[in-house]
Amino acid sequence: MEEAKKNGITERPPVIVITGHIDHGKSTLLDYIRKTNIAGGEVGGITQLLSAYEVVHPSTGSTSSPQENSGLAPSASSGQGKKITFLDTPGHEAFSGMRERGVLAADIAVLVVSAEDSVKAQTIEALKTIRADGIPFIVAINKIDKPSANIEKVKIDLVEQEVYLEGYGGDIPSVAISAKTGQGVPELLDMILLVAEMAELRGDKSIPASGIVIESHIDAKRGITATLVIENGTLKSGMFAVAGDAIAPTRLIEDFLGKNVKEATFSSPVTITGFNKLPEVGAKFTSYEKKKDAEAVCATSKEKLATTKENAPKKTESEEWVLTVPIIIKTDVAGSLEAIRGELSKISKEGLVSKIVQSGAGTISESDVKLASSMNNSLLVGFNVKIEKAAIDLALRLGVQINSFDIIYKLTEWLDAELEKKRPRVSVEETSGGAKILKCFSRTKDKQIVGGRVTEGTIVSGANIKIIRRDFEIGQGKILGLEQGKTKVREVQSGNEFGVSVETKMEIAPGDIIKSYIIVTK
Repeated sequence: MEEAKKNGITERPPVIVITGHIDHGKSTLLDYIRKTNIAGGEVGGITQLLSAYEVVHPSTGSTSSPQENSGLAPSASSGQGKKITFLDTPGHEAFSGMRERGVLAADIAVLVVSAEDSVKAQTIEALKTIRADGIPFIVAINKIDKPSANIEKVKIDLVEQEVYLEGYGGDIPSVAISAKTGQGVPELLDMILLVAEMAELRGDKSIPASGIVIESHIDAKRGITATLVIENGTLKSGMFAVAGDAIAPTRLIEDFLGKNVKEATFSSPVTITGFNKLPEVGAKFTSYEKKKDAEAVCATSKEKLATTKENAPKKTESEEWVLTVPIIIKTDVAGSLEAIRGELSKISKEGLVSKIVQSGAGTISESDVKLASSMNNSLLVGFNVKIEKAAIDLALRLGVQINSFDIIYKLTEWLDAELEKKRPRVSVEETSGGAKILKCFSRTKDKQIVGGRVTEGTIVSGANIKIIRRDFEIGQGKILGLEQGKTKVREVQSGNEFGVSVETKMEIAPGDIIKSYIIVTK
């Protein structure tokens, strides 16, 4: 171990992803741990961004509360406690991609399950993601302070999902907590550090940093910014970071509190400003001392991306839809755009296809409005973004509607409704009933009174009819009135005889068949 320390290899703090179903208390748990009030400030009470935070947990048995720490990790043996990095993931189903990205960047997952509601849809989804990534996890059974809490039911329901907790035939640890009161939270942090110790997490400070992009967006004042989690190595001011075909100098490194730091090492979340383009969320990043090395890697990535697009399968003519609805979307961060794309892919309308023709992170601008006005049936949508005043003025002049939202499911509900409005309609005939004409009573120029028996379905007053003779349609008409047993009725069911007044120019004869139908727009 001494030799490893000389080479820069040392114990690495764990990166923890907090995941689970919406409203099961993930943000409240983080709120208690870091002693801030994130949950209270979220729109609709839903975390809509993947965020990263660091805390230092004192040694087991200490009575002091967790404190925030923006510096490098204290030594495991320093007596100051151990650093833990937490990732908060959105709970709404639209953000499944962000949750998967959170798990991808994490060493250990904490699956939060409500003691009131037990296992839910996103609990199962989170389990699938955790298992796919193969990382260890801890179950935090939350809301034990609630009168309807049932810890045993949660454990039994988890067994049905093949999650075997300690004491229930398995070795997966669980901790009963109340994120609201803090009960059990110190024990949860102790358990996290124990699992991390068993995982023997190691990092090498002596090498250039590498890790994963967990978020990216355009800052109106500072430019393109990305949040990175360093998985190994050290990132220093003056280096160059590369994520795919995006590159940035690390002149400005900020920790999770927004404070400038000269360097950061493994397990730390940092923000880098100055990328030449939006880094793809979920992409791996690497760092380099020399600009030419970074540019060479960036160029190689760009060539690979170009080749991938060139070899992508092309759409055939048979796959063309009747109507295309162009959509322009601007979001606060790239992860939100990813979530909206995922939700949009679930919306299917017959005879229509929606296509995102322009998207990005940042404010809605004049160019967005101009593009929307140049295309028929276009939709211009913003999520958690501002609209430039010039864009508002231009939209009024051009008659372009700008729609802005701050809750993801409200946006997707609106998109679904708008696409339904734009969907091409087809009018089809639906037969409601048929009858055989038995007798003719009287006839004027455009009106005839006949009698018959309903052979199928229902004959309804006011319906349109087709007149069939020897299997050929010879004319059409409309039912003006129906009688059954000399009593006026609205409809006559199958098997019953009736008298009917028909408006038609065609003379109806005994033996003819009349088919009543309605025009339905679909």
